[in-house]
Amino acid sequence: MNRNRQYPKIKKVWLGLIVALCISTSLSEEALAFSEQIIQKGSTGDDVVELQARLQYNGFFTGKIDGVYGWGTYWAVRNFQNDFGMTVDGLVGDDMKQRLAKSTKYDEGFVQNALNEGRKFTHYGGTPKEKQQGPKGSAKGGKKGGQAKHQPSSKQKASSSAGNKEGTGGDEQPQKPENDQPTVEKANNVPSGYSDNDIRLMAQAVYGEARGEPYVGQVAVAAVIINRINSATFPNTVSEVIYEPRAFTAVADGQIYNEPDETARKAVIDALNGQDPTGNAIYYFNPVTATSDWIWSREQIKRIGKHIFCY
Repeated sequence: MNRNRQYPKIKKVWLGLIVALCISTSLSEEALAFSEQIIQKGSTGDDVVELQARLQYNGFFTGKIDGVYGWGTYWAVRNFQNDFGMTVDGLVGDDMKQRLAKSTKYDEGFVQNALNEGRKFTHYGGTPKEKQQGPKGSAKGGKKGGQAKHQPSSKQKASSSAGNKEGTGGDEQPQKPENDQPTVEKANNVPSGYSDNDIRLMAQAVYGEARGEPYVGQVAVAAVIINRINSATFPNTVSEVIYEPRAFTAVADGQIYNEPDETARKAVIDALNGQDPTGNAIYYFNPVTATSDWIWSREQIKRIGKHIFCY
């Protein structure tokens, strides 16, 4: 037997085994990503934790990893689906799971350990792990804390503004937010760049537009004002945004000059500290009193209290 002739065959066999092993390992890693269930709004648990972590890894989700598929996660999923040419429906099936598994890394042990310690993630992914988590106890309620808020990957564009006619019922009792609406974590500091006059004017707008609404609804109105300031479509200052013609009903009917209460001011402070229960909305309206056909053409995000928030 000529042993030299056997070497090429042996090399081919070993090469085949190595390739098969690599493919098997790759498939195994993908197979271990997520479970077989379709992940959708309202889902909770480890699959949602992994989904949020992977979306945060590649920059689509900048909220809190809490294992709750709320509005923030929903819009992050839709943005991912849109950018990757997928059906935009908010449902996470096999196709999206495979795309996430191939494009991101997920350290389950690290994430789960941090959640068990009550830490709040701010940016999981291309940052050293010791900087990816907040101090212990920073996430209220630990793993099942409040809903995450969403920051879309690009600014939404629009050509004009629309006000609303809510806020006239000052004697109404605050309504309890629906179960699927985000919770709001209180904050006290005022970010730089906003004067006392800015805070007061925004509080007057919130009081005129949304008194009688649940607290999260008042934060939502303040967040819309801030989102407009940060948008290239709208003016750059608090006063210019609020006093823009036909922007807010409270300006048109004079309620902007009412003395705001402490709740309205707190809502403004929370919004300035990053709380946005709207999902980055730049419009809102009361469907009962709205008279503009144009406002109904905007892409709706969610309803909070009596207001519908939209892009």
